[in-house]
Amino acid sequence: MASFSFGAGNARKLAALPLYAAGRMATLLIPRSRDLWVFGCGGGVGDGALALWQVVAREGPRAVWLVGSSRQATDAAARGIPHAHKTSLRGFWLTARARIVVVTHGFGDVNRYAVSGAVIAQLWHGIPLKRIGLDSPETLRVPRVLRPVSGMARRVLSAMFRGAAQRIDVLPAASHLVRGRLESAFALPDARVPVTGEPRVDVLSQGTVDSRRAAARTLIDDVAGTSGATRLVLYAPTWRDGDVDPAIPTAGEWRRIVEVLERRDAVLLVRSHPLGAGDYAPGFETDRVRAFGSDLVPDVTPALPALHALVTDYSSLVFDAALVSVPVVFLAPDVEAYARRRGFYGSYADVAGDQPAPDWATAAQQLDAVLGDDDERAVRIDRGRALSARVHAFRDGRNAERVYRAVLAARDGGRGRG
Repeated sequence: MASFSFGAGNARKLAALPLYAAGRMATLLIPRSRDLWVFGCGGGVGDGALALWQVVAREGPRAVWLVGSSRQATDAAARGIPHAHKTSLRGFWLTARARIVVVTHGFGDVNRYAVSGAVIAQLWHGIPLKRIGLDSPETLRVPRVLRPVSGMARRVLSAMFRGAAQRIDVLPAASHLVRGRLESAFALPDARVPVTGEPRVDVLSQGTVDSRRAAARTLIDDVAGTSGATRLVLYAPTWRDGDVDPAIPTAGEWRRIVEVLERRDAVLLVRSHPLGAGDYAPGFETDRVRAFGSDLVPDVTPALPALHALVTDYSSLVFDAALVSVPVVFLAPDVEAYARRRGFYGSYADVAGDQPAPDWATAAQQLDAVLGDDDERAVRIDRGRALSARVHAFRDGRNAERVYRAVLAARDGGRGRG
C-alpha cells in the first residue's frame, strides 16, 4: 500500500525550489488562453473535479484532464475526456496555457510548476473535521534530515504554503460554517471562499432516492461482487500521516466482526486511505470482507446511497453520508493523541457524540445494533441529519453550476494574474 507523510512531501518541495522558480519564469512568457481549462484530481478521475468538468463540457469551453497514472488515463479515455500526463512536456504546456486550473488536493494535481498566473479553483476533497492547512502543525512538519535547521525549514515551508494558498481564486465552501474553516486554513479572504456547496456531493442530491440507491448498488456489486448480500457496510479510516492505522483489527477482532456480518447478512467494504499504511486482510477465509480501495473505485461518493452503515474515525465521509441518511459508527482508538497532533474544528464529540468506540470489539457491538435495531438506527440517522443541516447549505444537486459561475466571475474580474 502506498504511504505518504508531510515530512517526506515537504522535503520534496524544498528540493524542487529551483524548478518552481524556472516554472514561474516560463509562465511569465507563455500567454494564457482565455477559454482553456485544465483539470486534475489527486484521487483520480472523479470527485468535485469531475462534477465541475461535466458542467464545463456542457457549456462548451475547451478543457483537458491532466492524469498522473495509466489507470487515470484509462478512466479518462473511458469517459471520452481529453487528457495528457501532468508531468509531461505537454502537461506543462497545457497548464501554462490554461486560463483556469481546477484541482482538488493541491497544485500537484496538474503540473505544479506551471500554475502561476492562472485562475485557480481549489475544490478541496471534503468538509474538514480534522484541522488542515495553516491550522494544523502537520502541514509544516520537517523531515528528519532537516531537524538541525528545523526553524529555518519551517519558515521556508510556511512562506511556500502561504504563497501557494494566495494563488487560490475560488475555494468553494459547503456552508458558512465550513467557509470559516477554509478561510482560516488557507488564509484567504471571504471573497475567494464563496458558499456554493461542494460539487463532489451533487451526485447525492440528483435524481430520486431509489435511482441513487440503485446506481450505487450496481457500482458496488460490479466492483466487489456483493450482489448476494442484503446489507453493505463501509469501513473508511482516515490518514495518519504515513503511520499505520491503530484500528486495524486483530485476528480476534476480525472474527468478532465477521460474526456480526454473518448474523446480519452484511458485507464489510474496506476502503483504507490511499496515502495510508497497513494491512486490512482478515487472515482467514471469508466472503464477508471485500476490498473497496481507491485502486478499485477512485471516487467513493456515488456509492454512499447503497450503504447500510459507515464505520470511520475522522473522515469527511461522515458529512457526505449524512446527506443520504447513512448511520455512522465512530471508531477512534487514538482520539486524544490525534487531537493533540492534528486537532479538530470544534470538538470531536460535536460530530461523533459522546460514545465513539475505542476498539473494534465495541464498534462491532454498535454495528450489530445499527443493523439489527430500528430504534438505534433511527437515532444515528437523526444525528446525521442534524449534522447535515449544520454543514450543508445546499442539497439541490447544483453545486457545480454555482462553482462554475464563481470561477467565471473570478476570471472576468481579473483574478489569476499574479
